[in-house]
Amino acid sequence: MPPEIIALTRQVRALWRQFDWLPEWAVIGLVLLVFVGGGWLTHKVVFAVLRRMVRNKDVFWRGIVERARVKLRVLIIIIGVGIGVTVSPMHPEPSADIRAVLLFLSILTLGWMASGVLDMWSVMHLKRYNISVEDNLLARKHLTQTRILQRVAKVILFIVTVGLALMTISGFRQWGVSLLASAGVVGIIAGLALQPILTNMVAGIQIALTQPIRLDDAVIVENEWGNVEEITATYVVVKLWDWRRMVLPLSYFITKPFQNWTRENARLIGTAFFYVDYEAPIDKLREAFEGIVKNSKLWDGDVQVMQVTDITERVLQVRCLASARSAPVAFDLRCEIREKLMAFMRDECREALPRDRLEWPQGEERPPNLPPRSGEGGRAAAGWGGVSPSAPPGPERSPDPG
Repeated sequence: MPPEIIALTRQVRALWRQFDWLPEWAVIGLVLLVFVGGGWLTHKVVFAVLRRMVRNKDVFWRGIVERARVKLRVLIIIIGVGIGVTVSPMHPEPSADIRAVLLFLSILTLGWMASGVLDMWSVMHLKRYNISVEDNLLARKHLTQTRILQRVAKVILFIVTVGLALMTISGFRQWGVSLLASAGVVGIIAGLALQPILTNMVAGIQIALTQPIRLDDAVIVENEWGNVEEITATYVVVKLWDWRRMVLPLSYFITKPFQNWTRENARLIGTAFFYVDYEAPIDKLREAFEGIVKNSKLWDGDVQVMQVTDITERVLQVRCLASARSAPVAFDLRCEIREKLMAFMRDECREALPRDRLEWPQGEERPPNLPPRSGEGGRAAAGWGGVSPSAPPGPERSPDPG
């Protein structure tokens, strides 16, 4: 302590001797009350000055001052109590212990103030981006990056603040050094115990910088489809399509493969498969498909394709592709295509519905248990999935190769 302060402290303590007629605890309480009240008034004056200084500044500085109001009050009162304890007629040993505790609390308060500045910066940065719009890829990118880095910075700030605070207490100084330098026995034990947490913190920094996922991304993880709902410093919450929540460590998205349907943009191509009969009029079905897609409010006006993608021993596989502006809309569009195209085949194009065929050699008598023949090409009117024999070969028709 500087000589000037020591001399001033002695003079003040000499002043307290004039109150020997009061108990010592009463004098100490009176001194502390005076300095706490002085700290309260000092806070009022300082805060009023700060408000006036930032009145014409931008929102960032005004927000910092407002957020620091309570923290600054606590810090000034701690300083006032420390000065009061120093100049009061308290014995040196308990006075030194109280000052050590107050120094510990003041460091924690400074870390609290730094955390408030970090929060205010995050709020101001995210105000420039609107995540509620439909095309929110850039907003989700910055939101994810800011939230992850904010949480990681808070963890680091907490470790540094607690480490510095512990270094002010003689019995815990080594703990503070170990916490800051990751050295010594305590640091090794803490490092081993916190290895999963540190791994996820590093993964969080990687995700914030490279961004394989962002908030509200549509992903498939563990064979489940959902949206990224929350990204913390150690884990990710995925809201599944049926409102369940899947919680995964951050390291999962660095070490394991997964699908991200909105990595570059939210648009997707939806797929719907149909299985139709060999005699299905593909051109007629394609015309119906294109009409369904063009009249749909879910289609984004880009991709619409219908192709025969496979031939099996019984049916043709038809694939319908249509693009939409987002994954949920693409899912709804796929369902609409299935429903309306199926209704079209049922009502207006029944020959496209899959059928089973039976043949019998020429000249043999037709089995009595078969359905009656229809007038259309000798087919039985068994309907979709029924048994429809081919007509017996005659002079106008060659045998059915089916």
